[in-house]
Amino acid sequence: MSSKKILFVEDDPTLGFVVKDHLTLEGYIIEWIKDGQTAFETFEKEENNFDLCIFDVMLPKLDGFELAQKVRAKNKQIPILFLTAKSLQEDRLHALRIGADDYLTKPFSIEELVLKIEVFLRRSVISQTDNSKNSSIKIGNYIFDIKNMSLLSPSQKKHSLTSREAELLELFCKNKEQVLRREFILTELWGDDDYFLGRSLDVFISRLRKYLKEDSNVKIENIPRVGFKITAKAV
Repeated sequence: MSSKKILFVEDDPTLGFVVKDHLTLEGYIIEWIKDGQTAFETFEKEENNFDLCIFDVMLPKLDGFELAQKVRAKNKQIPILFLTAKSLQEDRLHALRIGADDYLTKPFSIEELVLKIEVFLRRSVISQTDNSKNSSIKIGNYIFDIKNMSLLSPSQKKHSLTSREAELLELFCKNKEQVLRREFILTELWGDDDYFLGRSLDVFISRLRKYLKEDSNVKIENIPRVGFKITAKAV
């Protein structure tokens, strides 16, 4: 049984009760809050006690997008999942652009939610316990600390990566100078390769490119109609 604690923010009483009940049965400790402002105040007080956040988008007092931005300003690494009834793809992509790691569109199955939670928390456990190997990788003039999910730039600026950003960069580093097909990346990280997940991948590629722009010798190249390749030219 898990003892991981989740900050769950949902104002729909029926859905909130069902999700909390099922996740509690799965062994998680659930802090269920019904508005964004109270949720952020709780996060500020108990930041180090939470292992993952689940936010609805449409919330009273402070919507899910604003809440996620505030949480990300304080903690870059905690996984954030969105639950949204919004049908527009742009809303889902906006959630990713502001720092979310993944989303589920209502209606969703509890099994799918549990699977996504397990994926993020499993990575967290591996990062904390695997000290048997060198967890730092050199990418051009950057140092990528896999265990601590951080990227040190040539000017010594430290970028804290989200869980999904770190997973994607690690996948590129393990396959440096190789073309990775979009389908392969999506299946490895998301478990599926449908069109809408492909749009999500583009958001994370864009985020990584911003972190890597300080060294012109490091590039994530777009291979049209195929995928991507990370290159780090010697200088």
